[in-house]
Amino acid sequence: MPPKQQTGAEYDDVGGCGPSGDTPSQSFPNNPICLHSVGTMSADDQQFLDLLSSLPDHIRRYSDDVADHINAQVDRAANTVRETLASATWLPEYARPVPPRREVPIEVLALTRYEQVRDWISRHKVLTGAAVAVFGVVLYQGYKSRRLRRKTRRAKRARNGGRLEVVVIASSPTLPLTQSLALDMERRGFIVFVVCNAAEDESMVHSMARPDIRPLSIDVTDPPKAGVAIERFAQYLQSPHAPAPRTKPNFLSLKSVILIPSVHYQTSPIATIPPSSFADLFNTHLLHPILTIQAFLPLLTARLTPAGEKWYPPKVMVLTPSIISSINPPFHAPEATVCSALSAFTEVLTAELRPLSVPVTHMQLGTFDFTGFTSSRHPHASLASASASPYQKSLAGPGIDADATETLMWPENARHAYGRNFVTQNTSAISAGRIRGLKGTSLRQLHTAVFDVMDGSITSGTVRLGLGAGVYGFVGRWVPRGLVAWMMGIRRVDELSAWQTSSYDNSREGSDVGDSHEFVAVPQDEESNVWKQS
Repeated sequence: MPPKQQTGAEYDDVGGCGPSGDTPSQSFPNNPICLHSVGTMSADDQQFLDLLSSLPDHIRRYSDDVADHINAQVDRAANTVRETLASATWLPEYARPVPPRREVPIEVLALTRYEQVRDWISRHKVLTGAAVAVFGVVLYQGYKSRRLRRKTRRAKRARNGGRLEVVVIASSPTLPLTQSLALDMERRGFIVFVVCNAAEDESMVHSMARPDIRPLSIDVTDPPKAGVAIERFAQYLQSPHAPAPRTKPNFLSLKSVILIPSVHYQTSPIATIPPSSFADLFNTHLLHPILTIQAFLPLLTARLTPAGEKWYPPKVMVLTPSIISSINPPFHAPEATVCSALSAFTEVLTAELRPLSVPVTHMQLGTFDFTGFTSSRHPHASLASASASPYQKSLAGPGIDADATETLMWPENARHAYGRNFVTQNTSAISAGRIRGLKGTSLRQLHTAVFDVMDGSITSGTVRLGLGAGVYGFVGRWVPRGLVAWMMGIRRVDELSAWQTSSYDNSREGSDVGDSHEFVAVPQDEESNVWKQS
């Protein structure tokens, strides 16, 4: 049987125009109809193939969604069965399944202002603690100061109106500080005694024209006479006194002894102050206050109240300038030396009287406003004296600084070495214990502090009062000395003068014949220096 002839339809399949497995070029290489049909079917086949290739992705996605849905339903059914079996009473305890956990959704809420502050405090505990401590101290100090301002400060009086408490002020009556303190203590109801060493001091006390401000004559340079005067004063305190005729007499009590050493000092280089002037300075400014306290010690450590009455120990107060002694600047050797020595003496006195229950308070003073107690040219007097006397100021012509004129009296080598720094320091804004442009503290603050020490409201051993007392104390304790000197205008001297032997020889010859330019002590007033050239 002859083979069957294959037609073109048998070759028309997906792979080509020839039989299965043959490409069109292999079956009919010269058939144009087959080549045309292959080119036409390739574009349709590409669409169909793309559709077929995307089917697995769609099938996978739909199958995953169906599987997730089925799993969720199965889990829900399982949880329901588990909850039902867990709560079933008919099932034994060991066979009951553990109930599934229910996840409670967390709701995020906005924090309130209070919660934000509390969260910030919990994250900054150290800073918060420091702020609370500072705020607490400021609040306490404000409350304390307000309470002290409203406090009534009056001395105790008897039922018949007589004065009972005595205050002794050991100071020169010519000092404005002594006058203001005596007048204030008398106004508050105390009997004030001012220690006097001469008849002029007694006249000054009587000139205050106050019956309860009285002089107390004690010559501390003569110990026997000073002892007699103290004994006479003790008998006065132990004797009854009637405030008015036909009234019941009252016994007086010593409330306090206030020591105010001299506050006027010379400002000059150490090289220009002779040894005799230092000797006079220590005698009048240091030894005299020490002897005064020594004379009152038997009176302070004895019971002067009548039998059966409670004894209150008197208070001892020592008032000294503190600005210069805190920073120890150049050209202030007299004040720095004396005030430092008095501070050390006060500390020793405090240690000796503490076992005897006699309190001692050291009041370190700054600058006060002495308007009304000084001349109009110095309304804001510092506790340091002025740096030039009227004699020196009269030598200064128009436009010449008195400090520069004072240096003209120094030897040539001393003027070359110290003159520029001396003048610069005295004209600086923070020299001589003052702060230029600032008004001194009111004396009322000093008066109230003294009364608070006497009545026991202030128990501290050291009290700083006045403008600059606390600031200069901090500066002297923590700020480097070189920086303080630079702020006061002290600069390095590059060239020193040559050695001169003639000045020393002339001074020795002059001392033999009594014609030397020696500095001697002169009486001190409110505006002059302690030293004057003769």
